[in-house]
Amino acid sequence: MSAKQEATEARVQYRVQFSKNDEAVSGPDDADAIVRIASKDAGSDPTLAFMQGKLKSEGSTGVLFRVLMTGEAASEINRLASRP
Repeated sequence: MSAKQEATEARVQYRVQFSKNDEAVSGPDDADAIVRIASKDAGSDPTLAFMQGKLKSEGSTGVLFRVLMTGEAASEINRLASRP
C-alpha cells in the first residue's frame, strides 16, 4: 500500500486555533492523530512548523508523517485557517 493510500485511510483531526476559546476543527473525535497549530503559523510549511514546535500532534506519529508527506496536512490547515 502506498503512503498516499494509507494517509487517506487514516483518520486525522485538524485544529487551527484563532484564540483561547476559538478554533476551527475538521475530522473525527476518535481520530488516529490530532494536529494542532495556531492560526498565525498556519501559513508556514507544516513540516517546518512541526520541527520548530509550532505544530503539535497527539496520537500516531506515523499517521502525522504520512499526512505531512502527502500534503494533506498543508491543504486542510490552510482551508481551516482561511475561514470567512
